[in-house]
Amino acid sequence: MQASDPAFWNDSKKAETILKELKHAKKSVQKYIDLNTTLEDLEVLFEFFKEKEVTEEELAKAFENATLAIENIEFKTTLDQEEDALACTLEINAGAGGTEACDWAEMLYRMYVMYGEKNAIKVSEIHRVDGDVAGIKSVVLEMDGHYSYGMLKGENGVHRLVRVSPFNSQGKRMTSFASVFVHPVIDDSIEIEINVADIEWDTFRASGAGGQHVNKTESAVRVRHLPSGVVAECQQERSQHMNREKALQLLKSRLYDIELKKKKAAKSEIEAGKMKNEWGSQIRSYVLDDRRVKDHRTNFENRNTDAVLNGDLEGFLKAFLMWNGK
Repeated sequence: MQASDPAFWNDSKKAETILKELKHAKKSVQKYIDLNTTLEDLEVLFEFFKEKEVTEEELAKAFENATLAIENIEFKTTLDQEEDALACTLEINAGAGGTEACDWAEMLYRMYVMYGEKNAIKVSEIHRVDGDVAGIKSVVLEMDGHYSYGMLKGENGVHRLVRVSPFNSQGKRMTSFASVFVHPVIDDSIEIEINVADIEWDTFRASGAGGQHVNKTESAVRVRHLPSGVVAECQQERSQHMNREKALQLLKSRLYDIELKKKKAAKSEIEAGKMKNEWGSQIRSYVLDDRRVKDHRTNFENRNTDAVLNGDLEGFLKAFLMWNGK
């Protein structure tokens, strides 16, 4: 085994990548072990049922659990692209509409943070610009977990909120928009070459939470890739050096994402009748007074708006992956 080699940690970044892959592989194997146990338990329960030692309701419940476990395993087969296993960054930008739109962006921010907490995903705030009155103008989160990019890639697009606005004194029903961009975060298993002459650096003072430090030091950094115009920013760390490393990783990840999209576009056109998953596409509506959240691509709907805004996104994510894989 590589990890037992005395020279394994000579290259710490490579070692961390291998250990991460091993951890993910163990999780996948464990899912199959758990499924096998579930099926064996169902067989035993069926024998008990024939002997009238358990009820039909108990057997039906066990069968339902086994069916769900099989569906979850089958669903994972839709995550078959190399980049699906990577972590991701999730960027939220408020649309036009001032405070109402900024508040909606912050609601989405909270929704994705809670999704991460429910699914053992480490969520880190990389960059944030607060709204003038309330909410968030823009924020970038890193979602570091098992198949984070594969699960969340379908969140790309415009998210629409319809509600009676708390910021409107007349209590009018208002519509707000926010855009979400999801990019894979590359690791040491993927090589991206960037010419030093092609990038330009800026430093600035961090904003948002952080106390006196964010107001007094220019630790936040911005890197611009001149040929493509792609920009990445980071204010996550107190050290400018560490922020430069993270910003460069984000820049490489976004350039990698652009290449992925070019390859997919060249490979095939999206089938007729499907909505294109472009940056400007409205993908989902959250209509709070009607108690309805609906995805316009898959027609998947959840009437429990509170649960969705508290991070219950599993149904939407699975529906998109099954729809997209058809």
